[in-house]
Amino acid sequence: MKIENFFNLFLIISSIHGFIFCAVQYFSKQRKTATFIFINLLVLSISLNNFQSWVLVKDFFRGDNFLKYFEIPWHFLIAPFFYLFLVNYLEVEKKKMNILKIIIPTFVLFLLVRLGFYFNDNNDGVLVSSIFRKYVVIEEIISSIFSLSIFIYAFKIYKSVRGLKEQNDINNFDNLKWIGGFFTLGLLVYIFWFIPLLITIVFDFKVFMPSYYPLRVFTTILIYWLGYQSVLQLRVLKERKYLRKHLTKPSNLSSNNEVLDKKIKNEIHISQEVVDSILKGLEDFENEKQYTLQSITLNSLAKKLNTNTNYLSKVVNHYKEMSYTNYLNTLRINNIVEELYSNPKIRKFTIKAIAQEAGYSNSDSFSKVFYKLKGENPSEFIKKLK
Repeated sequence: MKIENFFNLFLIISSIHGFIFCAVQYFSKQRKTATFIFINLLVLSISLNNFQSWVLVKDFFRGDNFLKYFEIPWHFLIAPFFYLFLVNYLEVEKKKMNILKIIIPTFVLFLLVRLGFYFNDNNDGVLVSSIFRKYVVIEEIISSIFSLSIFIYAFKIYKSVRGLKEQNDINNFDNLKWIGGFFTLGLLVYIFWFIPLLITIVFDFKVFMPSYYPLRVFTTILIYWLGYQSVLQLRVLKERKYLRKHLTKPSNLSSNNEVLDKKIKNEIHISQEVVDSILKGLEDFENEKQYTLQSITLNSLAKKLNTNTNYLSKVVNHYKEMSYTNYLNTLRINNIVEELYSNPKIRKFTIKAIAQEAGYSNSDSFSKVFYKLKGENPSEFIKKLK
């Protein structure tokens, strides 16, 4: 298969795929939220851009003077829609400028200019076509610079949000690394964009279509990847917020630890006062469900209980009859199991959301621990409850 045929096939397949993605998301429960709207518009823009490119390359409307001039610059909308998705996802939309007031008038202006070329073509078609060819490149240069500026501004917002440590901000539910990966890959997109623009200028504003192949392919893959990632993350985010309200509800369990006798006290060689203090701290730790925090470690818990890791480890080993790691895992898994039994709603949640709110950084580690303690995978366990 020739490279241009492969490219054309890729364009139409990716376009259809994008349209299906947008249609499915349109009928989803969260379709009215701003975050979903802008991620859909983002995917729709690249899909329309690819479909338009496919139609023009296939030359279906040969001789149609209107389409010659009225190629819609969908690429101008991609970065703004990404920006609007980002500020809504990061929950900082009220603090940032309304970029729609800039992109809509500019986009309309681009269309009006193209319309002006079309109406003036009757006077001197050769001259107008020559000027229009240069205008298209200039328009794309303006679009690329504008797009890169928004991209940089969005990155600054992303960095500022990742630096926040206040309670209830987005960092409590998402480490945002997936968005950071998008920014890294996004830089390659701009490189692939500026290279064909430079080639076009060097060749006296004559477009060398193969130079755009890497840009179209890479941009499409990246944008669709972002689309699916964002939909997944939005679901996980919603589920984690719900789970946190239920999994961290304080319990009123009383301590089942008995007062130490001298024999037991001598066995671990820690004073009665220190042991009682640690046991009381562990009781509060369990009742307040602080074990659901991913950041909790033996060292951090020891500091919280005003003791050292050696004493804490000995007390846990002796009175909980297990290592600190097993103690922590048992609390986390039992907490999840109890909620799964009592709350049917969370049985439909993603394992990723459940794992992260249980206290694990990823679903793999959660599943391994769950299997070790319960003898089956979380999905198998949940399936039996339905």
